[in-house]
Amino acid sequence: LRRTLLDVVLDGKPLEMAVVTADKRREVRIFKPITGRNEDFDQDPAELFGLKPLRLPTAPVVGMVAPDSPAAKAGMQVDDVVVAIDGRAVTDWEEVVAQVQPALGRSLTVEVKRGDSTLPLQMTPESVEDKGKRIGRLGIGVKQDPERYASMMIEVRHGFVQALGRGMEEVWNTSVLSVRMIGRMIIGEASLKNLSGPVTIADYAGQSAKMGLSSFLRFIALISISIGVLNLLPVPVLDGGHLMYYLAELFKGSPVSDRALEVGQRIGFGILAFLMLFALYNDFHRLISG
Repeated sequence: LRRTLLDVVLDGKPLEMAVVTADKRREVRIFKPITGRNEDFDQDPAELFGLKPLRLPTAPVVGMVAPDSPAAKAGMQVDDVVVAIDGRAVTDWEEVVAQVQPALGRSLTVEVKRGDSTLPLQMTPESVEDKGKRIGRLGIGVKQDPERYASMMIEVRHGFVQALGRGMEEVWNTSVLSVRMIGRMIIGEASLKNLSGPVTIADYAGQSAKMGLSSFLRFIALISISIGVLNLLPVPVLDGGHLMYYLAELFKGSPVSDRALEVGQRIGFGILAFLMLFALYNDFHRLISG
């Protein structure tokens, strides 16, 4: 769904979405076109259309405490249950987030239940950047309960031939989307912040591995396709650059001169070096800003 919506944003066309309503009626919703401004590609495409997935209420149980974070320094522990913040009771994790994010730099009294005891902990949210604005963060994560979402999940299976066809379709769609996003970056309609390097790849690989073998293999496939698309770009030193030389030789009727090859190699190395350095910068910027 998100990839389809992103294609619609890239096309700048109206969206027609067929839906089944709560009373089981099939209707069509019409969405006005979204132009696809630079900042639009930095967020979930579903949010651009005002769509939010159904979210089950999540108990405010701490599942992770980041080292050296405000929460860790205040003594918060995994499995602590947040019951109140500055005297205001909380029953859902979203309520914790809603109270912490606006409180950057301001001391909070976070009451947690640990066993049979209720402990007041003093902590000041640190300031981090999120989607271009500063928000407060305690350095904690919610404890997930996969069984709560089991009833909302379905399993889809395909035969070998059908799976092969679906796989080729996925490769094609992902490749086209990658090329279109690269084109948007070149003309300045998509931010270079979308570039990621080895640090972000390793982070996402770890997250996908925690979600299961299927998610991990899907992520590896995505990375493989992305590298394949990058390698076929008409940039000297890449395979796409060699194909470009062969095409020039076909029209010219003779090999490209050594001088042209040398200049092309330097330009190609320069482009790759810039991309790698910028991707690493984005990686470390995400780590520092959270």
